[in-house]
Amino acid sequence: MLLNDITTTRRALLGGAAVTSLGLSLPLGATEAFAQEEKPESQGDVDMAAVLKPGTLPEMFLGKEDAPIKIVEYFSLTCPHCAHFHTTSFDGIKQKYVDSGKAQFILREFPFDPVATAAFMLARSNPQKPEELATSEQYFAMVAMLFEQQRSWAAPADKDVRNALLQTVKIAGYTQQTFEACLTNQKLLDEINAVVKRASDEFGVNATPTFLINGKKYSGDMSVESMSSLLDSI
Repeated sequence: MLLNDITTTRRALLGGAAVTSLGLSLPLGATEAFAQEEKPESQGDVDMAAVLKPGTLPEMFLGKEDAPIKIVEYFSLTCPHCAHFHTTSFDGIKQKYVDSGKAQFILREFPFDPVATAAFMLARSNPQKPEELATSEQYFAMVAMLFEQQRSWAAPADKDVRNALLQTVKIAGYTQQTFEACLTNQKLLDEINAVVKRASDEFGVNATPTFLINGKKYSGDMSVESMSSLLDSI
């Protein structure tokens, strides 16, 4: 998929069929992701020093900044492979490597559609004060909740994705007013689009989930066992 097709506009975000209906299908590169049980093979090298340079948005991360293993995940909130990783593998990796001080885990946005972009904007914002950005703790909690309920808001039976997303984030403290305020934050929208562009242009990201780990790139959902095999080898 071309970058121009990925980058979201405010018009696409706030209205039209793209925001009111969504199947959980993804572009070709994204649907090639699959759960790997053996040690994953790298798709190539990346300049990790460049990867770790912060962009315009604050970094959302868990773990010590001086941890020897750096994991950067580019993901989309409407990607079923990303949802599977986060609902079945992430907690195990966090307990084994992040909580023990061995790894720092950084999340970066790579939405493939306007609905994912809207969900990212809501995760990035403080529900009580949408003009302020969320903390890493708030962000990870919102991401976990959105992944756990992905199908209910990303592919609701009545096709009204916008309302389903509103009802879902009300759990986190959003109201109709703060929901609208968040989704009309042009600066935040532009910054998320910039994250996508940088990932594509500089690091060759074109599928979700994509993991950049200590100078190597890996694509696809991973089990706790497969990612553990990879991390233990570093």
